[in-house]
Amino acid sequence: MDNKRQYIKNIQKWFLLSFILVFASCNVLDKEPLDVIPETIVWDDEILVDAFLTGAYLNTTVLNNEADDVSNTSKPFFSIFYINNVSDESKSTSNFSGNAYQYRVNGLKIGGGLLEYWEKPYKVIRSLNEIIERLPSSSVSESFKKQKIAEARFLRAFNYFYMVKRYGGIPLITKVQQITDSEDALYPKRNTEKEVYDFVISEAKAVSELLPEKVSDTEWGRPSKYTALALLSRAALYAGSIAQYGTVQLEGVVGIDNGQTNHYYQESFDASEAIIKSGLYRLYNENLDKAANFRELFLTKRNSEVIFAVQHDGSDRDYSGAGWCYDYFQCPFPNGWANGIHDAPYLELIEAFEYTDGKPGTLDLDALKGQLLTTQELWLNKDPRFFATFYTQDTQWQDRNLDFYNGIRKEDGTILTTGSYNGVLANGDQKSTQTGFGVLKYLDEKKDNGNSSTAGIFGSSQDFIIFRYAEILLNYAESAYALGRVDIALNALNQIRERAGIKELSTIDNEKIRNERRVELAFEGHRYWDLRRWRIAEDYLSRHMSGIRYILDFTTRKFLVERRLKVDGAVNPPIFKSENYYFPITMDRTANNPNLVENPGYSN
Repeated sequence: MDNKRQYIKNIQKWFLLSFILVFASCNVLDKEPLDVIPETIVWDDEILVDAFLTGAYLNTTVLNNEADDVSNTSKPFFSIFYINNVSDESKSTSNFSGNAYQYRVNGLKIGGGLLEYWEKPYKVIRSLNEIIERLPSSSVSESFKKQKIAEARFLRAFNYFYMVKRYGGIPLITKVQQITDSEDALYPKRNTEKEVYDFVISEAKAVSELLPEKVSDTEWGRPSKYTALALLSRAALYAGSIAQYGTVQLEGVVGIDNGQTNHYYQESFDASEAIIKSGLYRLYNENLDKAANFRELFLTKRNSEVIFAVQHDGSDRDYSGAGWCYDYFQCPFPNGWANGIHDAPYLELIEAFEYTDGKPGTLDLDALKGQLLTTQELWLNKDPRFFATFYTQDTQWQDRNLDFYNGIRKEDGTILTTGSYNGVLANGDQKSTQTGFGVLKYLDEKKDNGNSSTAGIFGSSQDFIIFRYAEILLNYAESAYALGRVDIALNALNQIRERAGIKELSTIDNEKIRNERRVELAFEGHRYWDLRRWRIAEDYLSRHMSGIRYILDFTTRKFLVERRLKVDGAVNPPIFKSENYYFPITMDRTANNPNLVENPGYSN
């Protein structure tokens, strides 16, 4: 409750500040110059300065799984799932699936609309620039100035990273723009992609020396030294990939010269190593049951693996509109939006999870044709992370077994798909016509999603993890391998596999590193960007995807299993074109600022 009160207190401060600024700007008879009001009322008051910074955090909506806006009832709060549905992880089964999937089927065009993040971050960046410029001359304490300026610089770099990975080079605005500025300042050109990544990396490195090594309980959710290094680790890894696999176009507005590849990988390697050597973080490993342990990782607040997270306590809607509603959309039927299972994972992702002995996880469904199996037999010795990441036929949930089967085989061998047979329904109670799976990761089994109250429907209480130690190990492995430090890469990967309860590797290559990321970080907002930065999205995101069909045998209560093809329901496969490695700037933005050049491949 203390965290909730503190968070609401911060919100109240932010609204107080907004009221002061709006009231001042509307009072045209006030003879005191308007630009004096922030100076005298805001910048010399630590409470209001902190509230101003809190507003910047709240408006950095991508902190919640790349979401558009989870705190505005006029916006789609289910946008927290879009990043999953445009990747090859899952399809959306709700009424809103077209919002994301249309860009996979029809392609991303010059009008944009996919995971946009442009106007909002520039508004946030303006407020952060104001903090950075105003605080040095204010009367607040020097320690407060140092802390808040460092936080503002971190959050500004964070926003620029989330823009550059979408659009490539963008205008770097590091000063508060004024109406009296020159046209070049008011209508800035795009910096090169390299310049933006260099800015993010240099800022992250600089503020890592200014932010505290640890944050106190009352400041939890604010960045530390190692949060900044985690941003550096991730951003430099992306830049290294762009340099290695991308193409320089528009004189560097997009793309990074290949000669910079090792430089960026070294930056990522060094930042990752600093986090590892700090000894402050470790892989969560509190439960001997490997599947239960991995599941608990995402439900246990402030555990040893969490470097930076967005806090949620179930009361989001009380003060910010739609709120954080993860459980209500992802949970199994009943008591979920549109019968739950918003994200239906593809069988291809399930097959990326190996067996505990290290064998590939691909199902040979041709060989299994006609065989009757229990689900225990079907998933025997699967990577324990599989059982913590997905729910499927016979998964136990709230004291019952889930039923995904679609069809019942009678004694004469015929299959009934409607009604019932001798008291047994022909179809299970879950969305059997989808992929046969739901997402268990982050899902709270104790949550009552049937409670129609605000908290019951929208009040998920899981913190969303932005940076965790396992990602740092994966970044470390990838950058080390790229730099030829194979033993280090192998050791980092095997730490993750040992925690998972799967056989350690004796050799390593890029495919093994990539698959480990795919499995370990599933549904954490990484896969889509990984496919893009490795420049392999044209293959992986231009395929028909599949699911699994369970058919219940009435006599034995075992199952026939078969692959369900083209589960997205489209005649034509999804399409990802080479130009889609960058989002379009869009016609609206280039019309508003004629100095913005459009990204290659986009036209009317």
